[in-house]
Amino acid sequence: MAAVPPNILVVGTPGTGKTTLCNELADRTDMSHIDVSELVKQRELYEGFDEEFQSYVIDEDKVLDEMEDESDLNITAGGKVVSYHGCDFFPERFFQLVVVLRTDNTVLYDRLAARGYSAHKIQENVQAEIMQVLLEEAHENYNPDIVVELQSDTPEDMEANLERIQSWLESFSQK
Repeated sequence: MAAVPPNILVVGTPGTGKTTLCNELADRTDMSHIDVSELVKQRELYEGFDEEFQSYVIDEDKVLDEMEDESDLNITAGGKVVSYHGCDFFPERFFQLVVVLRTDNTVLYDRLAARGYSAHKIQENVQAEIMQVLLEEAHENYNPDIVVELQSDTPEDMEANLERIQSWLESFSQK
């Protein structure tokens, strides 16, 4: 029986490069990218809309049910790279590697402003990055041995991160 390929969770404050990294990783490997934010919108897996933050309030149970659906996404089959700006509701058993992307506050501010985020939303996200909210969340919810923090400021950082993850995938497959 063939070994189940690993799943990777990539988290980070909005604007840290999660989608870009995951799309490129999926292109370079046999992995499928699940962008949880897009999944929530496309399949209406939300409880409502937060006007203040201009974002959907996700229904975590529906998201998990959708990800575990064996006739569809089937996370348990492995080979998925999942991106989202949080990680506290995903079961640890889903992932063999958790990548936390970090970005310099000035770079992050510029990226979010270029997206047209409100000043309030930019402030909240930059503050979360300064306080390392997602890094702490990852360490609180997953075995520290599978949590990796990677800097994501430049295209060179992105390439180095892709190479590092691909190297990890190669090592994992040789176990």
